[in-house]
Amino acid sequence: MTRIIAGAAGGRRLRTPPGQDTRPTTDRVREALFSALGDVGGARVLDLFAGSGALGLEAASRGAARVTFVESGRAALAVLRRNVADLELPGTEVVAADVSRFLSGRPRPHDLVLADPPYATAPAPLLELLVGWLVPGARVVLERGRDGVDPDLPVGLELVRRRDYGGTSLWYLRST
Repeated sequence: MTRIIAGAAGGRRLRTPPGQDTRPTTDRVREALFSALGDVGGARVLDLFAGSGALGLEAASRGAARVTFVESGRAALAVLRRNVADLELPGTEVVAADVSRFLSGRPRPHDLVLADPPYATAPAPLLELLVGWLVPGARVVLERGRDGVDPDLPVGLELVRRRDYGGTSLWYLRST
C-alpha cells in the first residue's frame, strides 16, 4: 500500500487503482524525489498522468499552494478523486482529461511539474507541449523506465540530473 511520506498528511495511506494499467511510484522513489526537490511550499504543481495522485498529494502535504491532477483513466480517476477527498488537502483540483489535450489548452503558470507517463510513451511531444506552462526556473520531474531512450529536450528545458532507482529513472529538468 502507498502512503504519504511527510507533511500535513504524512503517514496517511492512499488507495491505488486495481489492475496493471497504473504503475504507482514507489514510496522509496517518491521519498528520493522529494528529498532532491527540497522545499515545495507555495509551489503551483501540475501532476500529469496522476494515477492515484501520490506525487501531487505528497506535494500538497508538503505545502504546495495548488496542485492540479490530470488523469484520463476511468479507474484511476475514481481512486484519485477518493484519495483527494479523503486527505482534504487545500488547493487540489482533479481534471479528467487526456494529458496532450489538456496541455494543448490555455496554459497556466506552474513552478513544478510531476509527469509519470506510461513508459512506452515518447516524452518529446509531451515536453514540447509543457514548455508554455512553465515559469522561468520551473522544475519538471519526468519518471521513465530505466531502459527508455533519452528524450530530445525542446528549447526552454535543460536536464539538471538523472537518477536511477531499480527499473525507474527520474529526469530532473529546469525551464530556462
